[in-house]
Amino acid sequence: MDIREILDTLPHRYPFLLVDKVNELVVGERIVAQKNVSINEEFFNGHFPHFPVMPGVLIVEALAQAAGILSFKTMGTTSDENSVYFFVGIDNCRFKRPVVPGDILMLNVSIERQSRLLWKYKGVAMVDGQVAAEADLMCALRDLPGKG
Repeated sequence: MDIREILDTLPHRYPFLLVDKVNELVVGERIVAQKNVSINEEFFNGHFPHFPVMPGVLIVEALAQAAGILSFKTMGTTSDENSVYFFVGIDNCRFKRPVVPGDILMLNVSIERQSRLLWKYKGVAMVDGQVAAEADLMCALRDLPGKG
């Protein structure tokens, strides 16, 4: 998937879209996506000016966005104005190495369990074959108040 199809699938937009490309997707199973980490990212202005490091919470958010793409493709749908796919839980999160400008952050997410509205995943973010972060994620599709 290229960026156009990602934009058609997820509701996220700049500066909060954290998936640049999907390299592999097996519907109902797993996704391998990537985030190209650039010094031009807004967060590097303050985190940290003397040693720019991608915030861990954004690495986990990138994994959640990849999970969202996997779920939407598995459901055969896309984001719409009547609902939101919320990131609702995280367990067993560990950060193993810093992610810095110039890195290509590979986002590996697999579905562990799913029900109609609640999905559980295993996510691993890697740089150059090394684990940067890993976490168990949970997301839920919710109707917006007054919608759907």
